[in-house]
Amino acid sequence: MAQRPASLGIARWRWHVPWVGVAALALTACGDMAKLPVAAGTGAQPTLPPPQSPLIPTVNIAPAKGWPPGTIPLAAADLQVTAFASGFDHPRWLLALPNGDVLVAETNAPPRPEDGQGIKGWAMGLVMKRAGASVPSANRITRLRDTNGDGVADQRSVLLDGLNSPFGMALVGQDLYVANTDAVLRFPYAVGDTRITAPGVKVVDLPAGAINHHWTKNLIASPDGTRLYVTVGSNSNVAENGMEAETGRAAIWAVDLKTGAHRLFASGLRNPNGLAWEPTSGALWTVVNERDELGSDLVPDYLTSVRDGGFYGWPYSYFGQHLDARVTPPRPELVARAITPDYALGPHTASLGLASSASNTLPARFANGMFIGQHGSWNRRPHSGYKVIFVPFEKGKPSGVPVDVLTGLLSADGDAFGRPVGVVLDHQGALLVADDVGNAIWRVTAQR
Repeated sequence: MAQRPASLGIARWRWHVPWVGVAALALTACGDMAKLPVAAGTGAQPTLPPPQSPLIPTVNIAPAKGWPPGTIPLAAADLQVTAFASGFDHPRWLLALPNGDVLVAETNAPPRPEDGQGIKGWAMGLVMKRAGASVPSANRITRLRDTNGDGVADQRSVLLDGLNSPFGMALVGQDLYVANTDAVLRFPYAVGDTRITAPGVKVVDLPAGAINHHWTKNLIASPDGTRLYVTVGSNSNVAENGMEAETGRAAIWAVDLKTGAHRLFASGLRNPNGLAWEPTSGALWTVVNERDELGSDLVPDYLTSVRDGGFYGWPYSYFGQHLDARVTPPRPELVARAITPDYALGPHTASLGLASSASNTLPARFANGMFIGQHGSWNRRPHSGYKVIFVPFEKGKPSGVPVDVLTGLLSADGDAFGRPVGVVLDHQGALLVADDVGNAIWRVTAQR
């Protein structure tokens, strides 16, 4: 039998049954305290302290509360934020269409009967529930339209429903591609359609199954419209279910749209989500959620360009060639070629959304770079993320410190009013942000 990589955190979560009730009450009191600020784990050369091995992994949940009446996120000084639309059911991802319509994937995790087994699975179920991530998936894509250009959607319709935890979307010609959790589907689309009734045609199957740990699958079309690039997250934290369960995962696929043939474009990416083309270099960029249970100061999530054939370390190493001693047997030949990401985004920030700032109409300091939606931590004390940031670029690469775009999503008591996910520029150059706890789409523009 093949040896199986192991997570030491699994063993540490084997509590005796009488402790279960106490553990449920104490979830938010578990684990270590960060010794470094988030800024230390940010940038091209982040500080990477020695990994910690707490008896119980850090669990610090921001309970999902939603926005109190009359409150909204806080925008940077030269920006303003308004509600583009509200009243959604867990809006996660966005696509802006050429005619100005905006598509919203209202979605959540599919049933995963084997992902919640054991005491750790039970505990993580409580974590997800407390964080607002356990509601049933609406499984639909909603179309929004602002008919008078005032920055507020005044038309709404269900474009597609009956999907399977949809996430990424891309329009290529008159074809709309949707990444369900288990397959990419193609639907006919004409400009201005308010409803699609034709059945989807399967382009390619995607890894899913009874565990399906990282269920979100995103996609982006190549500039020439011949390929899709599809993100597929890992099936575990650090391959504790065995590498057999990771086949085709922790990777970005390249899919030929004519044939459906696919190959691994890049691998060793624990949980890639956002995808964007950098306009200066033409390179593909992604944001990646890194591993948990090494302490509050490790491991930073990251933003990186993606090389064809590149390997980025997971599960054997992180941020280049920093070994993860929990993973056995080691693979030194893979670690030796692990690529160091371009830019760290702070530990446990859960950076998900990514959008190039090209052609935006915000102030000049946002002219060249990437917007990133940081969904927020559960494995860090104090919290990290829970905001939208901008990483400035120069000559096709990150340059300088990140800039806060939207904040104020956490209360003084650590409750989550909102959690940002997908980000996209609308046809007027404003930034739209999907908030899956506030159930709203926020619109960020220059201060008037």
